[in-house]
Amino acid sequence: MQLNTRTWGSGDRTAVLVHGIMSDSRTWRRVGPALADRGYRVVAVDLRGHGASPRGEYSPAHFARDLVDTLPGRADVAIGHSLGGLALSLAVDRLRPRRAVYCDPVWATSAPGGTVDAAAFVAGKHAVREDIVALNPRWEEVDVDIELATLADWDAESAHFLGGRPLFGFLPTQPVVPSLVQLADPSFLIGAEDAAHLRRNHFEVRTVAKAGHTIHRDDFDGFMRSLEGWI
Repeated sequence: MQLNTRTWGSGDRTAVLVHGIMSDSRTWRRVGPALADRGYRVVAVDLRGHGASPRGEYSPAHFARDLVDTLPGRADVAIGHSLGGLALSLAVDRLRPRRAVYCDPVWATSAPGGTVDAAAFVAGKHAVREDIVALNPRWEEVDVDIELATLADWDAESAHFLGGRPLFGFLPTQPVVPSLVQLADPSFLIGAEDAAHLRRNHFEVRTVAKAGHTIHRDDFDGFMRSLEGWI
């Protein structure tokens, strides 16, 4: 499947961006231009079922394969958030970027007995402005506008593959390429033991203090500082 893409810049280096569930490439509205200013050509996808990309079957394997079918290989850096981090980690052995950044990825959980409630995601499609503001008090107004637009364009069927599944499916045993794991504070996906496991296995792990799950919208400056040395 060829995914819809959004691009910024025309530099000699390449960066690719992969968003999380219920969102699309518009979530990177500040990150894309910031990377372009650093000399990158930036390519952000809409995952299948999101934004302007086609609909289809939904599974982590499908999301990963679409990235391989759509994105340039051997990018200088690949950044994936949440579900996008999971999809990127499943595609990284084929995409082979020089560096990978996983932003609060859907890998593990600090509550090992937890499961995903797909119905909660589906209900989220009908969130109104007040709901989004209450959940994300640090977001700028334009990000709330974008969230409403991306929810309207999102196919809620893409959440059903999550139903009843454990929040933790795996933790990578080792990085395929040099890799940074960027965590919210606190992260409800990567607990302290999981972070220690990643560090022992040669991932660099950095926490963005007081940032929520969508780090780049909660604290854009902190997000960019956390990428120093990786972009």
